[in-house]
Amino acid sequence: MPTQEKVTAVEDLKARLDGVKTVVLTEYRGLTVQQLSDLRKQLRAVSAQYKVVKNRLARLAIASSRLEGLGTHLKGPTGVIFSKEDPVAVAKALHTFARANQALAIKAGYVEGQMLPPAELKALADLPSREALRAQLVGVIQGGLAMLVGLLTAPQRDLVYILEQRGAARDEAAQGATG
Repeated sequence: MPTQEKVTAVEDLKARLDGVKTVVLTEYRGLTVQQLSDLRKQLRAVSAQYKVVKNRLARLAIASSRLEGLGTHLKGPTGVIFSKEDPVAVAKALHTFARANQALAIKAGYVEGQMLPPAELKALADLPSREALRAQLVGVIQGGLAMLVGLLTAPQRDLVYILEQRGAARDEAAQGATG
């Protein structure tokens, strides 16, 4: 018979996981309380949360949901990172922390509908942020449009240049005839 505390914990976890874009399972064995506090602080900066969970309760919370594939990775001491914001920012913050703290192990992740192993989460962390990608795309489009405008205005510009040259030549000829 489940206690009211466990039922509440499962419902709370279900509510937190509802509508998330990113979920990452980690093993925190070997990290100090201060290191976990630092991890939470870094994740909060990118609109993510870190919660240590009981595996059995986490399995109940993700049962019959799109996150059910994470159930096989719920072994050992498990911490869950979840965010409804930019997955790249979460992956970057997590890998920055993991580089400095080797004790943190990434088990698996779920990003915008896809289950990802740790190697793919690292590849995601190596991507530029969404804003940087958008800026690059705008730059490429803007460069192409500037070239198009240059090509479209070239005939008129050339015509004006030729007319100016002809006018200057006519003025010189008129001055030479009068002088």
